[in-house]
Amino acid sequence: MSIWFRPVVLDEVRQVFETGMAAHLDIRLKGIGDDWLSGTMLVDHRTQQPMGLLHGGASAALAETLGSVAATLCIDYPTVRAIGQEINSNHIRAVSSGIVTGIARPIHIGHRSQVWGIEIRNPADKLVCISRLTMAVISAP
Repeated sequence: MSIWFRPVVLDEVRQVFETGMAAHLDIRLKGIGDDWLSGTMLVDHRTQQPMGLLHGGASAALAETLGSVAATLCIDYPTVRAIGQEINSNHIRAVSSGIVTGIARPIHIGHRSQVWGIEIRNPADKLVCISRLTMAVISAP
């Protein structure tokens, strides 16, 4: 059974990734299931720290992008908004190149808050980063 507020149209969701931080870091929507959303990000000059490794902030940006989009798909967007309140990221394994894939899954979906768990993995499916994102659900302006 799907957790999404209304039926999801993949091409419409992909449009969200065409602006802002997601576009700058080339974060791309990979897929959507009944209770998960995934996306990818290339590890390159935009996402690496000076030592050539994936920047922790880039991992957090991927996690927050996926979790925020997923949270928005769970609400009646015209009447309420889901906004980031807190993110925690643990960096487990270094990555210097290739594509990392993140998958967001809900931990809690409430009327006033949501908590999402996001795992980011390297091409060998090894865990790179695990994040927890808390979203506040507020009335639309």
